[in-house]
Amino acid sequence: MFNRSFHNLFMESMILGTTLLASTSAYAEDRNLVTVTGTNFSETSIAQTPKIPPINSNVSVQETNSMSQVTSVSQFSDVQPTDWAFGALQSLVERYGCIAGYPNSTYRGNRAITRYEFAAGLNACLSRINELIATATSDLVTKEDLTTLQRLQEEFTTELATLRGRVDSLEARTAELEANQFSTTTKLVGEAIFAVTNAFSGSVNGSNTVFQDRVRLVFKSSFTGRDSLYVRLTSGNASTLRLPDGTAEGLQTFNLSPGNNNTSLDWLSYYFPIGDKIEAYIGAVNGVFFDYIPTLSPYLDSATGGGRALTEFASSSPIYRIGGGAGGGINYKLNDQLVLSLGYLAGDHANPQPDSGFFNGQYSAFGQIAWNPNKNSGIGLTYINAYQNRGGIFDLGSGFTLVGTEQANTPFQRMITNSYGVEAFYKFSPRFAVNGFFGYTNAKNLAGSGSADIWYYALGLAFPDLGKQGNLGGIVVGAEPYRGGNPAPANDLSLHIEGFYKYQLTDNIAITPGVIWLTAPAQNNDNQDAVIGTVRTTFTF
Repeated sequence: MFNRSFHNLFMESMILGTTLLASTSAYAEDRNLVTVTGTNFSETSIAQTPKIPPINSNVSVQETNSMSQVTSVSQFSDVQPTDWAFGALQSLVERYGCIAGYPNSTYRGNRAITRYEFAAGLNACLSRINELIATATSDLVTKEDLTTLQRLQEEFTTELATLRGRVDSLEARTAELEANQFSTTTKLVGEAIFAVTNAFSGSVNGSNTVFQDRVRLVFKSSFTGRDSLYVRLTSGNASTLRLPDGTAEGLQTFNLSPGNNNTSLDWLSYYFPIGDKIEAYIGAVNGVFFDYIPTLSPYLDSATGGGRALTEFASSSPIYRIGGGAGGGINYKLNDQLVLSLGYLAGDHANPQPDSGFFNGQYSAFGQIAWNPNKNSGIGLTYINAYQNRGGIFDLGSGFTLVGTEQANTPFQRMITNSYGVEAFYKFSPRFAVNGFFGYTNAKNLAGSGSADIWYYALGLAFPDLGKQGNLGGIVVGAEPYRGGNPAPANDLSLHIEGFYKYQLTDNIAITPGVIWLTAPAQNNDNQDAVIGTVRTTFTF
């Protein structure tokens, strides 16, 4: 048995509910790409998890939890008596008490609602309807009530038909996407780089213009909503310019590729939380420390090969490129300002031969404490103990050196190194930031006597949004790793000077021209300065 109170509540709920449903439909359409994949990744971030937002984040739940019950429509500061829905809201709030508002005394009637919010309001109204039904004893629905309902239906015929069509269309689109989606747990993102480079002077190869490419496909997966699995395939033909004595100075980030357009699995890592304060990392293929450890080099740090600075040296301190392979580590948040990072990586982890393996061969053990007193500044103290029996010191465990002179990378065949670094940054404004680093490595010869001192340092200036939002200008001046003392053939200081300007053409295309100037390559003033010009175009998808 229905009474008049039930009828009024039902009618007012239907009018307001029609509007709410339409808003919900539009909201769902806007978010269909996110809900289909089940992820919420930053499209421009490919390689480093500490700088990547969590998967399956849902900001709407917090908004829902912040809603509270109100007792009068006059409590809503953004609802006026002249608004078309004022009467319906007045009844739903004051007579029936089944519509909630926000603690700041707003109703936000023009805001698209989430399914959580709509369900909460609908549940409150249905509960009130059940109460009215249970106590109904008179005032059955009259002919006038039916006439009113018919008039409302006729008046809203166009809107209801439009809503029905949108819902049908959305259901069809959702069904098609669900049937053809790649995965409910995995999202595919990619990056393609085209680069034109010329060494105008200082190259053993001469002044030759080259056109190079590299493509990366990254599969990002989550199984719990808080973890992240990264599987990356890479292909490209990029190769390095040959400078005197095989020096690795001036190596650009996109030069790291298999070569000859071969495809390889070049990165496999897994990130997961342990409690609320620890983020753990496991690197199974080509793991490196800067995959998860804060490098304190905002703007210049290259999250992808086509990210920001042109070269490996300008991106962040060379100390993060000592060792690599397979292993793991953690970031332990001591408090809101301090983060302790620990890690261990083995370069010969898959080789069961003597003097190799996960614990017996080449390794690097890492420790860092980073202090960020606020979002605009930070400083870090870093230490690495490593054993090298092949390749160079700054080689990511691959045997292929990334930064520094030959004298600094291979002072001995077998060696134990102890490295110390300090890194810092300060953002003077949203459009200007300074970062720098200083590092020292002592290498002890294990095949005989002696040791070597290796130094490296730099100062970088970053100009975010230079010209327009998304652009970035950068200048870096410093010294790539060089050996002190008196190593042959000479001991001159080699400087690295770099300038670049990333122009964000669209959300997915960036063009970065720049110049790299290297003085006294291979620590020898008799060698001609190297001047390298490059234009890098990066596509992200």
